[in-house]
Amino acid sequence: MTASASPEPQRRILVAVDVEKYSRRENLLQYHIQEDFHRTLAEAAERLGLDRGAWLTQAAGDGELAVLPAAASEPRVVAHLATTLDELLRARNAGLPGERHIRVRVAVHVGLVHLDGALGFPGAAAVVVSRLVDARPLKLALAAFPAAGAALILSEQVYDDVVAQRYEDLAPEAFTPVRIELADKGFDEAAWVRVPGAAPLDLARVLADFAPSAPPPAGPAGSGSTYRIDTLTTNGPAVFGDHGRAVSINQEPSN
Repeated sequence: MTASASPEPQRRILVAVDVEKYSRRENLLQYHIQEDFHRTLAEAAERLGLDRGAWLTQAAGDGELAVLPAAASEPRVVAHLATTLDELLRARNAGLPGERHIRVRVAVHVGLVHLDGALGFPGAAAVVVSRLVDARPLKLALAAFPAAGAALILSEQVYDDVVAQRYEDLAPEAFTPVRIELADKGFDEAAWVRVPGAAPLDLARVLADFAPSAPPPAGPAGSGSTYRIDTLTTNGPAVFGDHGRAVSINQEPSN
C-alpha cells in the first residue's frame, strides 16, 4: 500500500476577530449582533478591495478566524482593516443603545497553515493568532477606550515585517509592545497593540503591567575607552590600585 502524500501547508495572512462581551447578551441580541458583525466585516473588506468571498473562515458565535487568499496585501490588511472596522463600528454604535453595540478585537499574524484540516486550519500560526485575539492585554486595551470600535494586536513577526518598515505610512510609535505569557498553554510571545484614536501614551499606561522586560543595559563598551593593564582589560573609566595608571587602547597614552 502506498503512503499518501504529506499535506502541503501554505503561508497566509491570518486574521482573528472577536466581539467584546458577546456571551453576556441574551439570545436575540446575539442573533442580531452576529448578523451585524458579518455585514460590517464584509463592508470593511469591500472598502479595502479585499475579496471577502475568497476568505477561508472558521466561525465562532462571537467571531471568526479567517485565512486570507494568497494575493491579499499584508501591509494593507495590517494598516487598514482594524481602523476601517473601528470607523464603521463607531458610526453604527452611535445610533444604537449600549446593549446593541459591537466592539471587536482584531489579531493579525502570518505563517504556515493547512487549508484542508478536518476541523479547521491546523498549524502553529492559527494557534498564535487565536491566542493573541483572546489575550488579556488586548481586552484591557479595548475596555479602556469605550468610544473605540476596534482594538488591534499584531504578532511580533507582522510588526517587524510591516509596521517597523513603515509600509502604508504606518507609525511604529502608535503601537505599544506587550508580552503575553500563558504558562498553562506553553505560550510566551511578544506582540504589539494599537487602539485607533487612542493616544499611545495613554495606551502604554493601560498596558504597563504587560510591558516586556527591559533589555539589559548596554555594556560599558560603548560608553568610554577600553583600558588594559598587563592582561587585565576593562571598559570605561577605571582606577587601578594606589595611583594606578590605566592605558587606553582606544587612544594614545597620555604623557
